[in-house]
Amino acid sequence: MGVRHDRSHPADLRVRVQGHPVDSYPALSPEAERGSVRRITVVGEEVLSRPCREVAEFGTPELSALIDDMFLTMYVADGAGLAANQVGVDLRLFVYDCPDDDGIRHVGHIVNPVLDLPGPGSRRLVDAHEGCLSVPGATMPVPRTDRAVVRGFDKDGKPLVIEGTGYFARCLQHEADHLVGHTYLDRLSKRDRKDALRQMEDRREEVFARRANKAASVGH
Repeated sequence: MGVRHDRSHPADLRVRVQGHPVDSYPALSPEAERGSVRRITVVGEEVLSRPCREVAEFGTPELSALIDDMFLTMYVADGAGLAANQVGVDLRLFVYDCPDDDGIRHVGHIVNPVLDLPGPGSRRLVDAHEGCLSVPGATMPVPRTDRAVVRGFDKDGKPLVIEGTGYFARCLQHEADHLVGHTYLDRLSKRDRKDALRQMEDRREEVFARRANKAASVGH
């Protein structure tokens, strides 16, 4: 998920980590403090267009290191969410640090998530601009439901249920799409898709330069 948001005043937000409220939380998550920056894949690369594999082994150092790296990579790119295939890893996993419309900051990761959306009778679609770290520099309106639930596991295999509303619900849906091989471009008309790709071509170098500067500043 590629819409930037301000983390400079975390005390102003209520925070939920892995779905649970906490009294305080740093602007930069502990995972990111441990992580290293990875290259973000760009639309057109094959790993983004196929369903990701289930994570079979939990509690491994490799899985923990991947999550750490994904958090830092997401922060460097000013993102609100990041899926594993966006750093070239073919696994069903995403991380997030995203506010909802009520000013609650949601931080966490989820492995092997399954997305659950409201039924047609209770579904409310919201058409709002959406960006993607793998479509650098482009944003387009995308209809999403205003509520979403993902069910999966944490990195140690503990079951998780994460509920989102508003912008955070949009983030959960966006990242779940990545894990089945889709980007938000797949939800656009041919005309809007061409517009988004044109935006990307015009702005991608500026975005890459900003990311490189931020990566240098964090010293990883």
